[in-house]
Amino acid sequence: MILPQLENLVKVDDDITNDNYGHYPDRRPIESLLYYGLVLLDKPAGPTSHEVVAWVKRILEIEKAGHSGTLDPGTTGLLPLGLGEGTKALSVLLLGSKEYYALARIHSHVSVDKLKQVMEEFTGEIYQRPPQRSSVRRVTRVRTVYEFDYLENHDRLVLMRVLCQAGTYIRKIIYDIGEVLSSGATMVELRRTKVSNLSEQNGGLVRLHDLADAYQRYKESKADEKLRRLILPIEHCLEGIRAVTVRDTTVDALCHGAPLAVPGVVALPKDLRVGELVGVYSLKGDVVGLGQAAMTREEIEQNARGIAFVMKRLIMRPGTYPKAWRSKGTQAVNVKVPTEVDLDKLENENAEEL
Repeated sequence: MILPQLENLVKVDDDITNDNYGHYPDRRPIESLLYYGLVLLDKPAGPTSHEVVAWVKRILEIEKAGHSGTLDPGTTGLLPLGLGEGTKALSVLLLGSKEYYALARIHSHVSVDKLKQVMEEFTGEIYQRPPQRSSVRRVTRVRTVYEFDYLENHDRLVLMRVLCQAGTYIRKIIYDIGEVLSSGATMVELRRTKVSNLSEQNGGLVRLHDLADAYQRYKESKADEKLRRLILPIEHCLEGIRAVTVRDTTVDALCHGAPLAVPGVVALPKDLRVGELVGVYSLKGDVVGLGQAAMTREEIEQNARGIAFVMKRLIMRPGTYPKAWRSKGTQAVNVKVPTEVDLDKLENENAEEL
């Protein structure tokens, strides 16, 4: 399997990989998949997102797991879960759009034409202030609604589809629509169907009891076919950003916090931008971490030395690939790079939504 983000890269040098180290993402043993895995969970109504994560940790007998994009207890649908070190990759999903299906109740009779007209006003850039119960700072911010579709209605119940930027409060949009209509409106039900490139239509979502059954079967008989269908390689959530591949001999240095120098680069995007956030991969396609470009492709091709990428987040554990570098002490390399994406800021701004 070739990951989509590894296609159409420009080679700046040739190298081969050693099959004795690391894993191709689709060939990871289950033990490794539980450390670098992704579960597209179908969250049921009732529990909080944090409770669901705790249940998954208990089911899979792992110490670490996390989710992307909090869903209210009453909200159902796609809740991406990262397993083990895979949690560090989830913030990339905040760069993509999210799709919801919402059922709203309009408090008095309104014509469909009038409703569609008001919904059109909430398409594009809108101003939102997080609700009082939100865990994020209550400052007015701009969010983008890419698509807002009226689907059908029954009496005063209206089914809507919303495609929007991460951090958009759907409940608040529906409330504001009610204010504009002078009728009032409340959200009755909400289901999330898409997060960035991840969708419930791509193979379906995973239910908690199916995950428990598959893991129990694996424990008892080592039959892992069903469990492999439910746990994806964490690399799947990184399709929204472009990729860089590096030599096997470079990987362990990166895992210890070193920047990616020009000699370690094998392939990269043709029109790479300085400051662009990229996924850094081994030649097998297993993710090492997230990096930020300090040079363009042309500069990397023209220089034999220099820092090409600064590592922003490490995912792979040190020791996965053999050490092939000489330690020169603990002096840090400080390279200032213009930042296109601040992952920490992005996570703080989108700590809670809906």
